[in-house]
Amino acid sequence: MTEVSGRGAVVAAISARDIWKRYGAVAANRGAWLEVAPAEIHAVVGENGAGKTTLMRIVAGLLAPDSGTVTVEGRVVTGWKARDAIAAGVGMVHQHFMLVPTLTVAENVVLGMEPRWLARLLVDRSEAVRRVRELCERSGLAVDPAKRVAELTVGEAQRVEILKTLWRGARILILDEPTAVLSPPEVRELWNVVRALRDAGTTVVLITHKLDEVLDISDNVTVMRSGTTVQRLRTSRATPQALAQAMLGRELAPPVPPPRDLPPGRVLLSVRDLVVENRGYRAVAGVSFDLRGGEIFGIAGVEGNGQTELVEALAGLRVPSAGSVLLDGREITRATVHERTRLGLAHIPEDRQRRGLVLDFSVARNLVIGRLDRFQRRFVLAMAAIAANARRLVEEFDVRPADPSLPARALSGGNQQKVVVAREMGREYSVLLAAQPTRGVDVGAAQFIRARLRQARDSGKAVLMVSADLDEILELADRVGVFFRGRMVAVLSRSEATPQLLGSYMTRGGSRDS
Repeated sequence: MTEVSGRGAVVAAISARDIWKRYGAVAANRGAWLEVAPAEIHAVVGENGAGKTTLMRIVAGLLAPDSGTVTVEGRVVTGWKARDAIAAGVGMVHQHFMLVPTLTVAENVVLGMEPRWLARLLVDRSEAVRRVRELCERSGLAVDPAKRVAELTVGEAQRVEILKTLWRGARILILDEPTAVLSPPEVRELWNVVRALRDAGTTVVLITHKLDEVLDISDNVTVMRSGTTVQRLRTSRATPQALAQAMLGRELAPPVPPPRDLPPGRVLLSVRDLVVENRGYRAVAGVSFDLRGGEIFGIAGVEGNGQTELVEALAGLRVPSAGSVLLDGREITRATVHERTRLGLAHIPEDRQRRGLVLDFSVARNLVIGRLDRFQRRFVLAMAAIAANARRLVEEFDVRPADPSLPARALSGGNQQKVVVAREMGREYSVLLAAQPTRGVDVGAAQFIRARLRQARDSGKAVLMVSADLDEILELADRVGVFFRGRMVAVLSRSEATPQLLGSYMTRGGSRDS
């Protein structure tokens, strides 16, 4: 079932053969292989835990394989170190950014390879800014070199990560889920840059779950499943259905019909005139709405328009400067996170690593965060109960590997997300705040999470869902609110909400009352 793209005798940019990588009893790669031609955009797809990122970390020198062979541009490099890969022109941009927020863009880009003067004793900061600005112009990655990273949008931070690899001379660029946190306009800008890099001779490997992106941007695609490579083919001969079936080893379930019109339940979350400030400006500027049992209220909007601050204020992670929040009639505006949890509020945060998990804790321990009081006896943790809870949730939410003793950082990003979803949705709650619930998960896992959100709605729970994915909003939401510059500029019924109308409100605001 394997098909190559036929480029004659050209030496492969990357060739990996029979790669095995084990973590204890779990094999992340099981005889995996990969062939990437020079100056192409090559997509690597597969379910969460399929071994995609592990394989590419081996290529980038971040991991050593247990067995197998890796060659880069004809040179055998099996087991090399990250510094060797960087020196050879291989750069990897990770799904979770690795930037220093207090430094400027230029300082982050040149960190460790700074231009110097005065017998190389001092860093030449003005030269660094000048050369980084030239790199921005040459690559098409527009960002202000003098701006601090903490002040950047998510899309700008993504560009800085790519600039870092280009500064170090990358001829082979590996992008791990590069669009997971980008808005549609930012994705289009990134693809323009990636195509320009390809046309200039750079090889780009794209790890992604988004099949529409694969079909839009790549020249060839490799499909992985359960640690093995199952297919390689020309993208022009691929279809979304065939790729999904190869990834999952089964046909994807048929589309779910739109939400049905149901009589509204009682108000479970009431927000009035909420104001939330962030570094001196009003991120949320007087927002009011009610959330009822038995509905999914979707919040759409380009990221950075206040959705993050809204959810964090509702979850108790930020203190609003004005307004009120009631949970099932109880005042919780200034309640602690623990108090809100006890009253029935669950929260899937948008950043699973920063807000959702303690990466060095085991999966089992992460699954009881916020509920330890229910798993202890006289101040002693009930380890048997914690283990039983973990086994139940790992099986119910299909977390892979199915080993609750593993640290959370050993899991793929998508399986880390499943752990967060399992913890929040696997307990008693009445209101769920779901921020980007399917970000960075594969098509099968996204379908599973969306089904759980529908089950919550159908059982009478109230779900507030924030998503940058308009298709997800339109698939799940009973009502859609649109955020623009800190305000909810429209609230639309499911029948009113169209991609065109939502896009108009998201990019230009509007005057429709909420």
